[in-house]
Amino acid sequence: MKFVAFERAKQGTGASRRLRITGRTPGIVYGGTVEPTVIELDHNALWHALKKEAFHASVLQMEYNGTTTEVLLRDVQYHPYKQLVLHIDFQRIDANTTMKKKVPLHYSGEENSPAVKADQCVINHVANELEVSCMPKDLPEFIAVDLSGLTKGHSLHVKDITLPAGVTAVTPGKTNPVLVAVVASRAELAPVAAPADDKKKK
Repeated sequence: MKFVAFERAKQGTGASRRLRITGRTPGIVYGGTVEPTVIELDHNALWHALKKEAFHASVLQMEYNGTTTEVLLRDVQYHPYKQLVLHIDFQRIDANTTMKKKVPLHYSGEENSPAVKADQCVINHVANELEVSCMPKDLPEFIAVDLSGLTKGHSLHVKDITLPAGVTAVTPGKTNPVLVAVVASRAELAPVAAPADDKKKK
């Protein structure tokens, strides 16, 4: 995915405020062997780009001063109640260096699983994204996870899913965290009331 960044001449709180008034968003690009670069972006174009999942989870092509640089989105600061991006951070990447990035998980097929169709269980998505380690060229936009094989009494863990070639999961502090849990329905969990005696024994 490609976007255009422009050179930012002035820095500071006041300069950033004036920049936003003109429909621009201040930002910074850091990483690599060069000094951080302060940039500005068209706010409307940025706002629409941020609505796309790929802008958050894939390697981006930043066009700046006639050259194209590969970057990752690292941080976005939003106004607390206005539809306004206050600041944005990008990180340069090296095509020959392993990187880490959180990638969305796209679940499908749960309505066809035995857990739902036969046992009326509830499927709880414990995690909606997964941090991965890979080379920039191997970074997936998302990871597809098929839930059609879920059965009652079993959960889906990281080691149960198939990752794209060249991609490994990063799970600090946990060896095999749960991604999806199968939970019994409320009707099944509710205690069954004992039938009352029609007549009290004398």
